Order: sequence, then C-alpha cells, then structure tokens
Amino acid sequence: MKFEVLTLFPEMFVSPFSESMIKRAKEKGIVSIETHDMRKWAWNSYGAVDDHPFGGGVGMLIRVDVIANALKDLKEGIAALTKAPRNDESRVILMSARGKRYTQADAKRLSSYKNLIIVCGHYEGFDERVGKLVDEEISIGDFVLTGGEIPAMVVIDSVSRLLPGVLGKDESSMTESFSTEGYIEYPQYTRPRDFNGESVPEVLLSGDPKKIEKWQEEIAASLAKVGSSQ
Repeated sequence: MKFEVLTLFPEMFVSPFSESMIKRAKEKGIVSIETHDMRKWAWNSYGAVDDHPFGGGVGMLIRVDVIANALKDLKEGIAALTKAPRNDESRVILMSARGKRYTQADAKRLSSYKNLIIVCGHYEGFDERVGKLVDEEISIGDFVLTGGEIPAMVVIDSVSRLLPGVLGKDESSMTESFSTEGYIEYPQYTRPRDFNGESVPEVLLSGDPKKIEKWQEEIAASLAKVGSSQ
C-alpha cells in the first residue's frame, strides 16, 4: 500500500515511521509512505498556501486552489505509476475535526485500498470547498490538535498493521481489542508468576487448551459488556 501525505510539515513523518513494525514493513516493500510539502503548490512566490477568510474572523484558511492543484498532481502521479488504477483502489482522506469518528472498522476498510492520499490541515482550517475534493473526512476524537499530521500518523499506523506480513503473526490482529465491534481482548500474563501479592490465574497454568480458550472467551465477553455500558 502507498500512502501519499500532503502536509506543511513533511519532516514530522520521518522519525515515527523509521522505527519498529512500520520500518520493517517499508523495508519489505509492503508499505510506502511519501510526504509532499503543500508549499510546492503555493499560490504566490512566497510559498503561501493560506489566506484571510471572507467576512473576517480569527486565523487563516488553507486555500481550495492550493489543495485542488496538489490533489490533481498526486492523482496523476498515482495513475502513471499504476497504469490508471480503478477508482476503488485509491481514496482521498481529509483529516478534519468535524469528520467522522475514526474506528478500527475504518482502519480495516481503508486497508483494502492500494493508495491513500491523506491531506493534513493547519492554521484555522480549510476553505469549505476543500471538502468537495476528497472522498471522506476523518477525525480521531473530540479534541483539538495543532494540525492534521498526528491524526494522519494514527491512520497510517492503524491501517498498515492490518496489511498481510506487517505483524509478526497476521492472526494477532484478528484477536486484538476492537478487531470486531465491541470486542475487548482478554488479559494476558507472563513471568513472574507471583508479583506484589497477585498471581497468574490458575487456568492459564493448567496446560488445558480448551479450558484456557473458554476462560479467554468468557473474560473477553465480560469486558465487552463493561465497555459497551460506558
């Protein structure tokens, strides 16, 4: 899968994806992450991508013509590289505070695409017309950040780890919390067996796979009920 990220701060993406599983996924060719400086499509010679809002107001807005020109070039680049991909192989995402709340189900859905273009906002936001240039708007929660870069990283990480070959064992992503709606993963333990007066549940030491699996299912079901009631 190839991620194309349109951002004012491309260097923010270097360190987070130069470690751990995503680094190995890139080395294996499973994932490709390319950042594009939004100022490449600036509307003036000073590298400006924003402008004052009509009607007044605090802050600056990223202009629609800047985003339109950037997306046009990125889409043409993808088409040339993949020899005109089908529409269902690519998707353009706008990281937006008013977007749909992001869930594990969205991560799974997005992992089916071959190309994701992610647009990161900054300043006061975007010209309203930018929303018509993208396929969907996504928010990672009801709080405010300085820009869309960190939310974009969340999407890239959560989607990448669902791709075959990224995790050490692909089945591990199928038994995690939120792998299905309402599912919370059962607790797990390792050595030492006893610590500060708390011991590992005896069933996990029984060596009986059926008993252990039953215990795991029962605990996961009880956790799901607690989570859904909150």
